[in-house]
Amino acid sequence: MENIKIKTEPSKILDGLGVSPDAWTHAGMEFETIKWVDEPKTTKEDFNSKRQELETKFDEIQYQRERLTEYPSIQECVHAILDNDLEALQVKRSAVKAKYPKPE
Repeated sequence: MENIKIKTEPSKILDGLGVSPDAWTHAGMEFETIKWVDEPKTTKEDFNSKRQELETKFDEIQYQRERLTEYPSIQECVHAILDNDLEALQVKRSAVKAKYPKPE
């Protein structure tokens, strides 16, 4: 389920540091692979710190991504409303929430 590339996307890290997309032309997955237009606009330490911050935020909401795959679909929700079966729908939702609890 987890996509490591999404959570460490260099463009997201650089954007989070306020580095303009015009300041670089290519970024691999590590600071050393960034091709700067002129001179580096951030430090390796700041880059790695921002990466760690974004990865932590990504990991903190893992339960949300897991819940999405198992929650009743919109079609199921509509049918539950139309069939006056909201109680069964809530039972399904509660089971998913119990399976993937929100971290404290």
